[in-house]
Amino acid sequence: QGLGAPAAAAAVDNKIDGKLIAEGVKEEVRLQALALKGECGQAPCLAVVIIGERKDSQVYVRNKVAACEKCGIVSVTNALPEDVTQEQASAAVRALNEDPSVHAILVQLPLPPHLDSVELLDLISHRKDVDGFHPLNAGLLATRGREPLAVPCTPAGIMEMLRVHSVDLRGKRALVLGRSSIVGTPISLL
Repeated sequence: QGLGAPAAAAAVDNKIDGKLIAEGVKEEVRLQALALKGECGQAPCLAVVIIGERKDSQVYVRNKVAACEKCGIVSVTNALPEDVTQEQASAAVRALNEDPSVHAILVQLPLPPHLDSVELLDLISHRKDVDGFHPLNAGLLATRGREPLAVPCTPAGIMEMLRVHSVDLRGKRALVLGRSSIVGTPISLL
């Protein structure tokens, strides 16, 4: 039937501006990265592994590189060809795990169909798992009272938007559509 005039006006007044919140988060990250560089003498470093030439993945990685640059985070892109073997991709991830200048690793999904994404993601050290996909981080997220080293970014972003707007979900009923390991399941655990 619709919201009616007062409810519709309230819905507009309660609009969540994700871009504005994102700018605030980026500024917080920039200050934290600057502090880390001051303490350690080295800026944080994100290594991205991208396999193939998918246009959407290329755009996503370009956006991540630009965000890192804006926040004072070094980014390294490890671009592998579409026909890379599982062993070659695994070797690239293992090398990043061993590189002390790399503090976080992101394997851009989806991977070409001949590669096993679970196997590749599981190779990332849980300490460098920026996406929160490693079984240890996912398990810690699912265990009340434990803190994972990383949480998947979309669920974390949703919860941050709600936090900024003082939306308290305790005791509320929420519907989560989908149960992917990237968004649906993690958001239901947060």
